[in-house]
Amino acid sequence: MKEFWEERYSEEDFAYGIEPNVFLASCKEHIPKNCKALAIADGEGRNGVWLAEQGCEVTSVDYSQAGVAKSEALAKERNVSVNALCADLTTWSWPEEEFDIVVSIFAHFPPGVREQIHNNIMKTLKPGGKLIMEAYHPRQLEYKTGGPPAAEMMYSVDTLRDDFQTGKILMLEDLDADVSEGKYHFGQGAVTRLILQKQMK
Repeated sequence: MKEFWEERYSEEDFAYGIEPNVFLASCKEHIPKNCKALAIADGEGRNGVWLAEQGCEVTSVDYSQAGVAKSEALAKERNVSVNALCADLTTWSWPEEEFDIVVSIFAHFPPGVREQIHNNIMKTLKPGGKLIMEAYHPRQLEYKTGGPPAAEMMYSVDTLRDDFQTGKILMLEDLDADVSEGKYHFGQGAVTRLILQKQMK
């Protein structure tokens, strides 16, 4: 898969556009000023850069070097600072209780890896910190307008409720939505959205 993403992000255009994910942008009330934010599988950086524009101290992680290079270029163009890292999230040393916000937008992983990543998200959030997530629902296979080609790599409400049992769910829903994010996420889709808060100690 690394070769797939390197090829996709090496294209001249931004594969998923340069504007933030619509759901993420609608969650501004959950993003405190001057917070530390982590954007995982951040691709070409559109969401990490937007978080920086909101005043966050941002770490953006993706395992495509081409994606990270575009993230750095976009941040420079927007006159913001982003700590863009090229790393594999399955082997990355997730810092403990480091971030106020974790953003996961269309970051899909197979079973086994998914649970590992989601456990690490809870580990890296500060007590009281929040996760903002949007992913494709398995029903997305009917639309074929983006996302992985396998249902087991998409997330239902039940999947996320099981993975995040230790957190406080502030919002969890699946719905059909119009997705307009570059040429690879375009058209009607089935998505699952989650806002979760890590319990205070």
